[in-house]
Amino acid sequence: MAYPGYGAPMGGMPPVGGMSPGGMMPGGMPPGGMMPPADPLWGYFSAVAGQDGQIDAEELQRCLTSSGLSGSYQTFSKETCRIMISMLDRDYSGKMGFNEFKELWTALNQWKTTFTQYDTDRSGTMEGHELQRAISAFGYNLTPQAIGCLLRRFSTDGKVTFDDFVSCVTKLRSLTTQFQQRDFQRNGTATFRYDEFIQVTMSL
Repeated sequence: MAYPGYGAPMGGMPPVGGMSPGGMMPGGMPPGGMMPPADPLWGYFSAVAGQDGQIDAEELQRCLTSSGLSGSYQTFSKETCRIMISMLDRDYSGKMGFNEFKELWTALNQWKTTFTQYDTDRSGTMEGHELQRAISAFGYNLTPQAIGCLLRRFSTDGKVTFDDFVSCVTKLRSLTTQFQQRDFQRNGTATFRYDEFIQVTMSL
């Protein structure tokens, strides 16, 4: 069940911190530095990963472009790739390991399915009412004013591209997680110190 008023975690991704599924460490590599098991995604990842077995925003952009995941939609911008890395950067390295990449891949495919589902006129973009329905489908309960804010930030002439949609839902999930961690009474209220607030918002 979704956390009331905040929405369900998108893409079934685990909470930030700790061991990831499959016994992998936060950086995304298996304990002991072992190579990951045979995986069709490893080819895309290893083609751009550095010696540390991680990828930065530019490398993630190249990886996703070569994979063709965006399909007929425009390729992901470097800014969107930075935001996606921030969402899953459990070790605060500014990079993404293989396990984190696999989690992102799953989320992106689910977000793409949702985008296609709610792009009812098949225009390749979302309008305000379509964005509202998609956000609600994730479990978020946002006011029309909040939806309007998202639309102004992530649309061009009232149209939201897939790249901007991914930026939007990634930021929404990350900020919701940070808020939820501080809403100790679960009453929709959280307290941030000023410096803490700046760190949370400016890191995305």
